Amino acid sequence: MGLTGLFAGAAVLVAALGFGLFHRSRAGKLVAARVVFDFASLGVRPGRVTLLQFSSAFCAPCRAVRVRCASLASSSDVDHVEVDAESHLDAVRSLNVWKTPTLFIIDASGNVAGRIQGVPTLEQLRSAIGVVHA
Repeated sequence: MGLTGLFAGAAVLVAALGFGLFHRSRAGKLVAARVVFDFASLGVRPGRVTLLQFSSAFCAPCRAVRVRCASLASSSDVDHVEVDAESHLDAVRSLNVWKTPTLFIIDASGNVAGRIQGVPTLEQLRSAIGVVHA
């Protein structure tokens, strides 16, 4: 292998590492979002703060988010609704869900207070809900 091949391989590795670090830094972070959508059609009850999770059948991270959200919902004044992304393609398109798990924090007025892609920690979920309740 010549010197050119070595430099090309190193450049590809550096680019992949950079992309991986960028992707990881954004996963699980709360992002503010303005969305108009009828969330009641997905099972969101009016007047309640809801963690609306879009999942897919063979998604291991989706199971982790489900457990964390269910735990939080059972110990606080928050609902957790899980939606199969494949069964609700109209909602997926309207809400720009590009990967699972995607979690929307819906305030009591039915507005999106935030959006999290990836697996948030329990502390990140509590913080996101705290912002909605504040």
